[in-house]
Amino acid sequence: MSEDKRARLKEWLASGEARLEPLTFPQRELWEAAPLPVTDVSNHICTTIHARGALTPEGAEAALQKVVDRQEVFRLSFLPGKERSMQMIRSTGKPVFSFRELPAGQREPEAIEELAREVFRQPFDLLRGPLYRVEMFRRGADDHVLVFAIHHAIADGWSLGVFFQDLVAAYIDWMRGDSNGHRPVPLSYSQWGAAERAFWQPAELERRATFWKSALAGARRLWDSPAEHGETEGERERWVSLVPPDLGRAVRELARQNGATLFSTLLAAFQIALSESTGADDILVGTPVANRGRQAVRETMGSFAGVVPLRGRVEHGRNFSDTLRTVHQATVDSFANAMPFAELVRALGKPVSPGRNPVFEIRFALQNHPAADAAVPSLSLQLRIRSTGTARFDLGCEINEDGDGLEVAWLFRRDLFGIADIRKLGDLYYAVLASVCRSPVTRAAAPLEGCGSKL
Repeated sequence: MSEDKRARLKEWLASGEARLEPLTFPQRELWEAAPLPVTDVSNHICTTIHARGALTPEGAEAALQKVVDRQEVFRLSFLPGKERSMQMIRSTGKPVFSFRELPAGQREPEAIEELAREVFRQPFDLLRGPLYRVEMFRRGADDHVLVFAIHHAIADGWSLGVFFQDLVAAYIDWMRGDSNGHRPVPLSYSQWGAAERAFWQPAELERRATFWKSALAGARRLWDSPAEHGETEGERERWVSLVPPDLGRAVRELARQNGATLFSTLLAAFQIALSESTGADDILVGTPVANRGRQAVRETMGSFAGVVPLRGRVEHGRNFSDTLRTVHQATVDSFANAMPFAELVRALGKPVSPGRNPVFEIRFALQNHPAADAAVPSLSLQLRIRSTGTARFDLGCEINEDGDGLEVAWLFRRDLFGIADIRKLGDLYYAVLASVCRSPVTRAAAPLEGCGSKL
């Protein structure tokens, strides 16, 4: 840090314009995985808001200011240190907002998609901040698209819904001429971080680490990754497919009949499909946990999400109902022993390398975000989540409930898989789901015999 910056920091701290707080556990994990991850766009969380009706750039910027005042992560940056890094939180901040009226040739959906990608790809500087941006594009008098990008160090997937709700509420206030200050969140992100540090005492960490050392003993990776051999990390591609409503309803009914959750049912079928695709019967995936169990943090933006490893041993002679009960119990036990991932990695003695998750290479998630659309007088808004900033895995399967159906997003490394490989895996997965819904007592491998090639 230059002498000028050091002097300015001292002035801010002395005047109360800024304060320093320790990193939260999720921030530590991100920081330790890739120190100063300034240009890694895979850590960007991205969304668009399509607004139809009476939206003005002046009102949108005023609403954003109110959200910036309410949520401290918008005023956050990082300060690296020799022994430990810190987060710096400014007491005030101006919104990072820009407005552009699009010419006729840039109003088509394809052009909007490209503009959104440009916003998403712009890197953030974690040391300077701010770590978000909002750009508003006017397609027509009553047709606007807001593009919102934010760094994973200060937000997670849940935060997108919180941001959307806060922005809508603030815009309604602006329309009504309400100039009152923002309503504070029940618990700020830094306050949550302090509570987490108080809870995770060495004895509790050691107790949970003991569970994981046993649960993950002997677990093996399913394939070699180029990152293990020092090769440059490959680009990731996203492919989305849909589970039709009739099959979605059948999967939910299957879960209910077996006393399991929708998540456990989808996971059990996913493990079977992976086993058939890879030839392995020991399947280890990671799944995100929101860490939003406390009511006080449900309105707070921040990087709360953790990750829990889930290990499943596929026995092809067992019927699916028995397999599901085993997977469900293993999932319950794993969630009950969840701990900060950076501490888990440390306890397991796993080496950390950029671009490579030290414990698992596959991510499986059933997303549960707050409401994603809103209607206010003379205006309707719809939120579309593009990316939740999930880096450092080779293959991801992210499922969102879409009415009775399910939207399945596959994210994969292009230097490991081709789109044809992922389509085959998707077909296998849906074949498993359809088969076990028809007959839950069928053998686990039965629907897949002779189906598709290996990954």
